[in-house]
Amino acid sequence: NMELKYEIYKECGSLCKPNNGWTKELNLISWNSREPVYDIRAWSENHEKMGKGVTLTAGELKALKELLNGMEL
Repeated sequence: NMELKYEIYKECGSLCKPNNGWTKELNLISWNSREPVYDIRAWSENHEKMGKGVTLTAGELKALKELLNGMEL
């Protein structure tokens, strides 16, 4: 198994805290020393374990923001 290396550059905020104690967060992360991307996923308390997530470039995040701003929730 190849080890996944990551560095959290910026913790943007949490979206929710489910009952299992893990927090769904938006962070700016570099995966395997690559260019940092915005990332939405669930994390254990000390960022030691993670769930599956979605990564977005700054342009994709901006497009998502515009999409959400246009939605009626």
